[in-house]
This record gives sequence, structure tokens and C-alpha cells, in this order.
Amino acid sequence: MRARSFTQRELDAVSRSSYFQRMLPEHEEQGRVYDAVFHLREGYEPKVSRDNKAVNLTLNINKEVSLVFLISGLIILGYASSISRKNTYQDVVREVCGGAIGQLCEVCFCFNLFMISVAFLVVVQDQLDKLCVSLYETVTGSLEGEIPYHWYTDQRFHLFIMCLIFILPLSIPKEIGIQKYTSVLGTLAATYLCVAVIVKYYMMDEHSAVITPEHSEGKDSCASMFSVVPTICFGFQCHEACIAIYSSMENKKLSHWVIISVISMFFCLLIYTLTGIFGFLTFGRTVAADILMSYPGNDVVMIIARLLFGISIITIYPIILLLGRSVILDLMLRIRRHRRGGVTHSFENRCRVILTVIWITITLLIAMFVPDMSEVISVIGGISAFFIFIFPGLCLVFTMQSEPVSPRVRVVCTVWGVITVIVGAFIFGQSTTIAIMEIFHKF
Repeated sequence: MRARSFTQRELDAVSRSSYFQRMLPEHEEQGRVYDAVFHLREGYEPKVSRDNKAVNLTLNINKEVSLVFLISGLIILGYASSISRKNTYQDVVREVCGGAIGQLCEVCFCFNLFMISVAFLVVVQDQLDKLCVSLYETVTGSLEGEIPYHWYTDQRFHLFIMCLIFILPLSIPKEIGIQKYTSVLGTLAATYLCVAVIVKYYMMDEHSAVITPEHSEGKDSCASMFSVVPTICFGFQCHEACIAIYSSMENKKLSHWVIISVISMFFCLLIYTLTGIFGFLTFGRTVAADILMSYPGNDVVMIIARLLFGISIITIYPIILLLGRSVILDLMLRIRRHRRGGVTHSFENRCRVILTVIWITITLLIAMFVPDMSEVISVIGGISAFFIFIFPGLCLVFTMQSEPVSPRVRVVCTVWGVITVIVGAFIFGQSTTIAIMEIFHKF
């Protein structure tokens, strides 16, 4: 019997069943596992049948191969940091690969973090809308369709107030020490959502979601397979923060870092896969880009999930802003020192406040007028290949030219670095081309 394959529409529907999650467990003494993970969505196949086993096997191999590169990138970056003695991603790339590649890294670094900030606000805006609907229905007993529109009921107004009252004060300080205590909420929210989605699926009286794949063969099938790779890579992306995490550990042995990287990635794989499977089996092709939006507003279990994610994003957004702001601020301070010979404390504070306000304002405006976070991710998807594949591959190639290792190890590591760069370049080109074509198609 001929094996069924997935169309692009079905892969997108499945990938939408996972929620944008961010996990940043607390860092403690003795090098406790301290991980930062971005998760948006993951493509996953429906239940295995005899007709689609071949396609499911291909998708599983796709994810497993991607996971090898993801873990490899984390290990390489930790190794490069230990050699260069630098504490940030862009500083390590500049020290190891040279000034030109370092400047490219800084540009990509800022742009990627900026768009991730937008995606966070889009997610928060959706959850604020659902929470307001739940509150309105609870107080008035009215249905969602009967909610009158006022300026103070607009979700964009709620997002603005949240940024003004919570995110801005948390983002202005030079150091954000409180985050190591509050960011553990991301892990709690991701785990809670995974368990809630599974429980909700088994509590359903009837499973009527349409999950049957359509026939797709040849080039369309291959294109669908490759289109999932950028989504998986973005979902597991934590590489921007991994060097800062590695530098904050007391036990900086490479073997210890390898264990942390492997455990973190497999934990994410478990959580995301279970959420993706049962989310898709629950709603099928009608699943929303944010799976929480597929559940009714009066569902108490999901209201708790929305609150957890909202709080975790509020505490994590300042970390993203701090990483991106540090690159721009360092550039401004370097220019100031070159022109004036020094930098005053007041000048640095003014620049930090201005950059923070500008960052939040622009990301807020974009988030207000972006109807779906999948549109944001279509822009970011290719950029994540730089931090997972291209820059780690280049770091490995350059370090092998100067490190005292055996010729065999040098050849093997250099070849692996080249393969990693080529794979990253392919993913960047493929996903960026698709994103541009989709944007032009809408106009």
C-alpha cells in the first residue's frame, strides 16, 4: 500500500498545536542546570497507521537529526567560550572568528532578539484578550459574541498598560537579578500546559478532530519535510543565552556542560512533542496558532495556564531586552569613547533608558498590528539558523586552526564545522525564501 505524505497545510496545522514557551530555570550554586529555551511550535505527525508509517519515520528522523545539530551547537559554543574567555555570544564570535563575522553576529543577534520580543507581546496580547473575555462572562453571564466594544476593552490597550506598568520598570535596570528567581515560572508553565493538554484530550467524550492527512507525493512531500526543520530549530533555540549561562556556572568543565545540554534538549523534546501530539489530536486542522486560543475562555484549567504564561513572559521579556540592548549600548559606548575619550555614568544611564523605551515602544507597536504570531516567526525562522548552525560551525572551524589537537581530531571537527555551516545556510535560505514569498503572496 502506498504511504501517505503530509501537505504543507497539514504540517502547519500540526505545528500550530504547540504554544510559544520560554523556559529559564533558576541558576543556583554548584553549577545547577541553568537553561534558556525558546519554544514556539513544533511540527508533529498524527497517530501512526500502516498507511503513513513511512512519513512518520521520516519526520521522526528529521527531528532527531535536528536535535543532534542543536546539542552540537550548544557544546561548541561552550567550548569556544572556555577558550576565548568571553561571556556573551557576540563577544565569543568576534574573538574566535574575527571582527567582520563578529559584526554580522551583532546585527543578527539584535534583529533576532527584537523579533522574539515582538512574538512574546503577540502571545501576551492573545492571552489578555481571552482573560478579559473570561472575566466578562463570569461577571455578566453574557456570551463572548455579546461583548460591547469600548476603548478600555481593546486588547491593544491592555497590552500597552501591561508594558507601561510591568515590563518597562523591570527592563530599565542595568542588571536584572530578580529574574533568576522568577524565570522558573517558564518551566512550570510549559510543564503545566503539557499535562493540561494531555488530560483535556483524555477527558473528551468524543474525539472528532480531523487529523487524516491528504495525499502528497514527490516534490511537495520533500518540501513539506524541509519546511518543518526551521520550525523545530526555532522551537529549541536557546543558543543566544547559552554562553552567558555557561559563564555563570561554577563548574565549567566541558563534560558538565555536555550533560546539561543533552538533558535540557531532551526535556524540551519530551514536553514539546507531547504538547504537539495531543494538541493536534484534540483540535486537528482547526488548531489555533496559539493552542490556548483553541480552548474556551471559561475553562479554569486553561485560565491558570494563561496566567502562568503571562507572568512568565512578563519576567522573561526584560531578559531578551537586556541581551539585545547590551549589543547596541556597547556600540554606542565604543563610539563615545572613540570621540570623547571616555564615558560618564550619567551618559550610560541615559542611553540605557532611551534604548529601553525605544525597544519596548517599537515592539509594542508591531505586536499591536500583527494578527498572528506565525507571521512573526516566518520572519525570524531563518535567522535562528545563524545561531544554531552557522556561527557555532564557524567557531569550531576557526578554533581547530589554532588549538593544539591531534591531526585526526582537527580534520573531523573541521569537517563537522563545515557541514554545520552548510546545513545552516540551506535552512536560512529555504525558510527566508518561503517567508518572502508568503509576504508577497498576501499583497
